[in-house]
Amino acid sequence: MIEEIRISNLGVITDATLPLGKGLSVVTGETGAGKTMVVTALGMLLGARADAGAVRTGARSAVAEAVLRLSPDSPALARAAEAGASIEEYDGDAELMLVRTVNADGRSRAHVGGRTAPVGTLAEIGGQLVAVHGQSDQLRLRSQSAQREALDKFAGSKLAKPLTAYRTAYGRWREASGELQTLRSEARERLREAEGLQLALEEIDGVDPQPGEDELLKAEATKLANVEQLRAAALLAHQALVSEEFTETGDATSLVDTAKRTLEQVQEEDPELGKAAARLAEVGYIIADVATELASYGASLDSEGPERLAELEARRGELAVLVRKYAPSIDEVLEWAAVSRARLDELTDDSSRIEALEAELATLDAELASLSGSITTVRAKAAADLAKKVGHELTALAMPDAKLQIDVEPAGELGPHGADNIAFLLKPHPGAPARPLGKGASGGELSRVMLAIEVVLAAVDPVPTFVFDEVDSGVGGKAAVEIGRRLAMLARYVQVIVVTHLPQVAAFADHHIRVYKSSTKATAKDDGVTASDVRLLTDEERVTELARMLAGQEESELARAHAQELIDAAKPQER
Repeated sequence: MIEEIRISNLGVITDATLPLGKGLSVVTGETGAGKTMVVTALGMLLGARADAGAVRTGARSAVAEAVLRLSPDSPALARAAEAGASIEEYDGDAELMLVRTVNADGRSRAHVGGRTAPVGTLAEIGGQLVAVHGQSDQLRLRSQSAQREALDKFAGSKLAKPLTAYRTAYGRWREASGELQTLRSEARERLREAEGLQLALEEIDGVDPQPGEDELLKAEATKLANVEQLRAAALLAHQALVSEEFTETGDATSLVDTAKRTLEQVQEEDPELGKAAARLAEVGYIIADVATELASYGASLDSEGPERLAELEARRGELAVLVRKYAPSIDEVLEWAAVSRARLDELTDDSSRIEALEAELATLDAELASLSGSITTVRAKAAADLAKKVGHELTALAMPDAKLQIDVEPAGELGPHGADNIAFLLKPHPGAPARPLGKGASGGELSRVMLAIEVVLAAVDPVPTFVFDEVDSGVGGKAAVEIGRRLAMLARYVQVIVVTHLPQVAAFADHHIRVYKSSTKATAKDDGVTASDVRLLTDEERVTELARMLAGQEESELARAHAQELIDAAKPQER
């Protein structure tokens, strides 16, 4: 709800603060005092178009600020957080500040939670929090989608179950329809893709590459290309290890053995030399093993000739073709083949997939037809019930001949919410054609129509705050009392702010705010200045204000007695 509104230099209001609260808040004051500036300020905070003419004469800018208290799970709060707003926590709720500034030159700025934001962000946030009734361009239920949502919420649990089932089936129907359309429209392209994949996989399967084979063959080919150099190196190393003729001092085996035996002869004198002799024995074994391996290596080179090298190069050529066509390495070629094989299975299964989708869609069509029929039946009944209840409210609001007509017509095709078009129409009097809400009714009549609708919908489809302007235009007496009573009924569920000139309506207020006007006399130099102030009234001041509204005589005991009688009659226990 809105906790407080502050207005600066807007119209005749120089600087005013409106403390608001739960329930029904009424704004009263003399004609020209600036009561409608409250609605104008709210419009600014809801992202309405900037009007430089609303800036107070002589001021550089007009400012409207609002402090809102919201539940932590409010969608509006989430949108404000997305805009970077700074949000304060207070007693488990969140506190958010909205600010709109309009300069005298027409430029406008908006702030959400202390952060600059586009004016459109104000509209997005405000649209979820406040509904203003009084001007047709502010009608909450203008769109057919909003009207459908309101009717569906009014229908309640009887509609919720079939509608949930319908939406689930409709979601699957759209997925299946999209997939089937894709399969049919892209059949030729998919066939060409399948043929290309088939040829590629046949080529790869014909070569039958193995993981890492390209690298293994490369290493082997390099070895065979340098066989003479490798054989000479292996032979020379072998001779150095075991050939006594290698040098004058002998081969490595002999030298190590000589060193070992020399140390063994003196190891009893010093155990450290015995350890060294043991290690030299190990070295001897290692040298003997390496010498054997070198001999085997040399023999293997003799068995691998040019024929093997030719085979390797031919195989590497086959693998190179695959690498050039499909991937940078044989391992990646094999990965590509695995993915392509799965894709080929999918493409070649089109016929059976199409048949399965067609069968599924036939089943879904029948299910959706049945569910949409049930939805239409429930909606039609709910529409008649809602129209009847609103009609009772309109009669009490001095519009006995007005009738709300809710049409539930076939849409001609299935949609995400069923197969119905919903339209709220108003017949202002018998013989008049039913026209969409907002057309063919005055501002006051439309406000009363919307009040009647909101009272009926209050328990199922509320927004946190409603604002009514002109709702009591052209009525008085008993009708005015009924308007006040219904505003109070609506205020049981939501915050309601009403700009009124009727004491019968103001008597129902939980919070009464008065706009005071003061003027300076015109002189030769200027035309005088009109200014207004705003104040929350005490109980005694409420009596005085209602007496003024009733008779124009605040001090009249008769008027004050009548005012007190209105207040007493409007107390909650009497509603």
